[in-house]
Amino acid sequence: MNMNATLLGQAIAFFLFVVFCMKYVWPPLMEAIEERQAKIADGLAAADRAAKDLNLAQANASDQLKEAKHAASELIEQANKRKAQIVDEAKAEAQAEREKILAQGLAEIESERNRARDELRQQVATLAVIGAEKILERSIDKDAHADLLNKVTAEL
Repeated sequence: MNMNATLLGQAIAFFLFVVFCMKYVWPPLMEAIEERQAKIADGLAAADRAAKDLNLAQANASDQLKEAKHAASELIEQANKRKAQIVDEAKAEAQAEREKILAQGLAEIESERNRARDELRQQVATLAVIGAEKILERSIDKDAHADLLNKVTAEL
């Protein structure tokens, strides 16, 4: 009987221990486990959302980069067009300045030629008068014969 009583006492103690654990130990332990599971689930959901957000951000960044590259290429193209336009304008301006300088040079040459021609005419007229004086052995009155001298100068 002694052994039966010990076995019965152990069974009752085990039963009381299980009842005590089910009433006082299991509920807080289960609650802690459920909280941990909820936190893990929330963390996984947040990680999924973050991964989706990252993919969306990468797609947006890629689109913005493409747009920026396109805008930059347009700006470069416009700058090249403007550069070509400025070069063409500078060439035209330089050509106009060249033609202006050439025209001025030609006008100066013509003016100098006319002045030299007039000087030469006057010198020839003076030489003609001196020659005529020597031929005639007399002095010609310049005031009296000014019309004649102008006519001779014009003919030369």
